Amino acid sequence: MLDVKLFSQEIVMISKAELETKSLENNLQIKLANSEIRLAETELLQSRAMYLPNVNATYTFTNTNNPLMAFGSKLNQERISVQDFNPDNLNHPKSISNFATKVEIRQPIINMDAVYLKKAGNVKVDVMKIKAERTEEYVRFELNKAYMMLQLAYKMLETLENAKETTLANRKVIENYYQNGMIQKSEVLYIDVRISEIESQIQVAKSNIKNASDFLYFLLDENSENKILKPAEPLEYRENMPDFDSKLDENRKDLQAYQKSLEAYEWLIKSEKSKFIPTLNAFGSFEMYDEKIANFNANGYFAGIQLSWNVFDGLRSKSEQQKYAAELSKTRAEIEQYSKQSRLELGKSVNQILDAEAKVGFTKQAWEQSQEAYRIRKNRYDQGLEKSADLLSAETLMSQKELEYRQAVFEYNVAWEYNEFLK
Repeated sequence: MLDVKLFSQEIVMISKAELETKSLENNLQIKLANSEIRLAETELLQSRAMYLPNVNATYTFTNTNNPLMAFGSKLNQERISVQDFNPDNLNHPKSISNFATKVEIRQPIINMDAVYLKKAGNVKVDVMKIKAERTEEYVRFELNKAYMMLQLAYKMLETLENAKETTLANRKVIENYYQNGMIQKSEVLYIDVRISEIESQIQVAKSNIKNASDFLYFLLDENSENKILKPAEPLEYRENMPDFDSKLDENRKDLQAYQKSLEAYEWLIKSEKSKFIPTLNAFGSFEMYDEKIANFNANGYFAGIQLSWNVFDGLRSKSEQQKYAAELSKTRAEIEQYSKQSRLELGKSVNQILDAEAKVGFTKQAWEQSQEAYRIRKNRYDQGLEKSADLLSAETLMSQKELEYRQAVFEYNVAWEYNEFLK
């Protein structure tokens, strides 16, 4: 059994089921994906201008003796008298002060380009949400892979600890033979070298455990200070039958996002085309005038509806249409390429499973054979028929083959997880 007191840090047990139920809201990749959603939603808020009024209020002071402006200001203040029509007064007016309060309103009624632009914005938000879902699926895969890395690290340490115990037990026998003058000192030194080698590997294995634990904490965005995770389940071979007829799911989140983005470009093209469709907008203003500050003795309003056409804009809209059409064509090509690459990757993952499965079988057989070889060597050594160097070589080979088997099991399990992620 592996002693959990190998580290000075607190050992925290965690199962794969607990890992799968943990929230990933704090994961940095998912945070970035959610930030993109919020950014797209914020940009979409600009489309509210297509149905909400634009209100502007001003308060202006002017002083003038310009004949036209002076007469107009006095007229707005509703102070025109007969004397004001005197030619001398009209041509040479006294300076007049005017305090004007004005509230202007523009109310969009029909603006089809803005309508299509909003639809494109809605699609962009949907695309970002789908991408975020796919990001979470990828993080889940990375989380499962990291958990298996942690399982492997502990299994490697356990294997090395067992190898150390076996080697120490053999050392006692060899030391006893040396004390009785049955073997040379060099044979004792050989096994001491092997023990030092195992201890060095154990130190590396401990570092691997710490690194794997820290990476899991990183994915969960949790504090790993003075804590080491330990998997509740050991690394085990999960024999499964690969689905050779597995096809790429066209509804996979990343493919959905790609396909959805095409819709956005189509709406953008329609928006540019709609800029030549007449727009209908209402406008109005309410104005108050006086010759004294903060007085509002005269007022009036101005209102109307405007139907306007953008007859020619220097081919700007046409250029935008061509740009979006080119981007649409480019995205279609990217989707086709990405789909083919995904199908290729899915097929490759099946081959990886088969290769890993074969490797598990080969390494397991080699490990079992090395165990039997060690047993034979050990029996012959106990009978004085083998050298200690041969026994040490057999033990080293047995330990090496077990490590290779554990690595093969890890690669097989990861290949399965990756295949599931691709599907």
